Amino acid sequence: MSNCLFCDIVDGKIKAKLVYQDEAVVAFTDIAPKAPVHVLIIPRKHIVSVLDIDANDGAVIGQIFHVAGRLARELGIAESGFRVVVNSGADAGQSVLHLHYHLLGGRQMTWPPG
Repeated sequence: MSNCLFCDIVDGKIKAKLVYQDEAVVAFTDIAPKAPVHVLIIPRKHIVSVLDIDANDGAVIGQIFHVAGRLARELGIAESGFRVVVNSGADAGQSVLHLHYHLLGGRQMTWPPG
């Protein structure tokens, strides 16, 4: 998709600090971290938001959560705890219109999150 920051990262047009990539998923550090560990995990396929996930996207969504667990272990936050967050829409704080999951950890999280 044109004019999508995350598609440009997937395509290598914009540099990011990649921490993981495979045929379906790319993960990179957030440029404005909200926790000591803050990684964004995105599908390579352009999906705007949770509302745009269809039945054919089940495998990539599963892969995103698999990668989240793998990165939590690799980044040392699995034992202490971590959060996986997805925002959908402006009121939820979605600023890039490409589905993305925030992996957050390395500090005590509060509840409620908003």
